[in-house]
Amino acid sequence: MDVSRRSVLGALAGATAARAKQKPRPNFVFILADDHAGYVLGCDGNRQAETPHLDRLAGESMRFARHHCNAPVCTPSRQSLFTGQLPHAAGVTRLPTPLSLEKPTLAKQLRAAGYRTAVFGKMHFNRRSFPGMFGFETIMTEEDVAHAWQAQVTPRPVPPEIRTKPPWHPFRDPARIWLNADKLPYPRYDADMKGTFIVRQAQAYLEQQRQAQQPFALWVSFMEPHSPYDFPVEDRERFDPARFVPPRVGPEDGWQIPLIFRELNGADKRGIAAAYYTSVRFLDKNIGLVLDKLRELRLEEDTFLVYAADHGYDLGQHGRFEKHCGYDPALRVPLLMRFPGQVRPGVVEDLTEHIDVPATILDMLGADPLPVTHGQSLRPYLEGRAMATPRDHIFSEYLENEEAYIRTQRYKFIYCTGKRARQDGYKTDNPTPGRYVRLYDHQQDPGEFTDVAGQHPDLVRKFQGLMLERFRKTHPEAANEPARLSVEDALDWYLRPRDV
Repeated sequence: MDVSRRSVLGALAGATAARAKQKPRPNFVFILADDHAGYVLGCDGNRQAETPHLDRLAGESMRFARHHCNAPVCTPSRQSLFTGQLPHAAGVTRLPTPLSLEKPTLAKQLRAAGYRTAVFGKMHFNRRSFPGMFGFETIMTEEDVAHAWQAQVTPRPVPPEIRTKPPWHPFRDPARIWLNADKLPYPRYDADMKGTFIVRQAQAYLEQQRQAQQPFALWVSFMEPHSPYDFPVEDRERFDPARFVPPRVGPEDGWQIPLIFRELNGADKRGIAAAYYTSVRFLDKNIGLVLDKLRELRLEEDTFLVYAADHGYDLGQHGRFEKHCGYDPALRVPLLMRFPGQVRPGVVEDLTEHIDVPATILDMLGADPLPVTHGQSLRPYLEGRAMATPRDHIFSEYLENEEAYIRTQRYKFIYCTGKRARQDGYKTDNPTPGRYVRLYDHQQDPGEFTDVAGQHPDLVRKFQGLMLERFRKTHPEAANEPARLSVEDALDWYLRPRDV
C-alpha cells in the first residue's frame, strides 16, 4: 500500500472515529389525540377500554398518571403544548383564535437544532398552511388532509343495508344525533378512513427518513375520538351500549348542565359512551400502525416518542358530553414518554401539566429551550430520579367562560367571574350567574359533587392566591394590572379573553 493511500485511509478512519464519538441527536415522534380522556385507557385501570397498543406503549414508557391540560378546549390546549406557554400568554384562549406566526414553537426550536420537521393531521392552527409555517418543513394539517384524502382515496362502497352516520352538524341537529347515540359507523371501511390515511402519510415519511443523515421530528395528530366518534364499518358491532352505566348526575349539577344535553335519555347516554369507546379503539389501532412502522424500520431504539391528548372528556359526568369545564374528566389526559435505554418505564403519580411537555422534549433532544417557557422539564422522572421541585398544584383555564382551576392532590378549586355569556354552544339555565367559587375534596368526594368552599375559607383564599400568582407571573399584560384591586377583582381582570 502506498503512503498516499495509507494517509487517505487513516484520515477516513479518524473521521469515522470522530463521528462515532459525537452522539447523534435522537429522532422524535409526537402522537397526539383529540379528546382522549385519561381514564379511557386499559393501563389506567379501565377494563372496558380496548387500547392494547397504547397499553403496550405504556409498559415501555414512563406514564404520567396525573397529567393535566392547561385548557379544556382544543385550540388553547394544543398551542400551549406547542409553545410551552399558558394559553393567555400564547395568545390563544378561545377555540377560533389562530396562533400568531411570530410565536416561538417546538418545531421552530427543533429546526434550529438541525431536525427535519413534519406534521400530518389536526393541529388547530386556524389558518391555511404553507411550507415552513411554525417550523414545519413538511406540513399537512387538517384542511390539507381533508383535500388529499378526498382526492386520493376512492372508497369501497358500503352496502345499503348497513346503517351509517349522517354528516356531522353539531348544535344544529339534536345532541343525540351529533353525539352518535345510535353508535353508527362512519360510511367507510377501515382502509378508507381519514385516520388510516393519516397513518399512511406518517409511514411514508418514516420510510423517507430511514436513511436520512439528519434526525427527524414528526407530529402525527389524529382526530379521534372527538365527536361524532368516528370508527369504520368493520367496528360497528364493537361495544354493546348495554355494558355502559351512565355516570350519576346529582342535584348539585342542576342548572349548570348545558341545555343542549337535557333531552338525552339513558339509552342515548349508553350509546354515546359505546361510540366513544369504539372510536378510541380505532385510534389505538392506528397508533399501533405507527409504532409497528417504527419497529419495522429499526427506528424505535433511536426515537424519543411522546403520546398525549389535547384534553380530556366528560362522558356523562355532571350531565356533560364535552370538555369546556373544570371537572377532572375534562382536565386529566394521557401522557406517555418512551425512549429505549434512556427512559425508565414506570408510573409517575405527581402532578404534571401540558406546559411541562415542550420543556421535556427539548431537554431530552438536546435542543435549546424555548425563549419563553412556563413549564419545567420532566427529565428527572424519565431517568428514575426525584424532581427537585415537584408540582404541588396544576393550573388550567377556560376563558370562554372566564373561569380557571387549581388542582392539588386532594382539592379542586374553581373560580368563575360569572359575567360572560359563553359563545361555545353550552348555554345553561343561568348564563351569567355572577361570581362564584367551588371547592371539592377529592379524598372524600372524587366525583366532585359537594362544594365545600363555605367550610374552608382559608383554602379558598389560598387557592385564589395561587391562581392570581400564576397569572401575574405569566400574563403579558401583568404590568397593566390596575392598582388596589381586591384578589377577586384582579382575577376577574385576568380572566377576560383578550385573543386577537
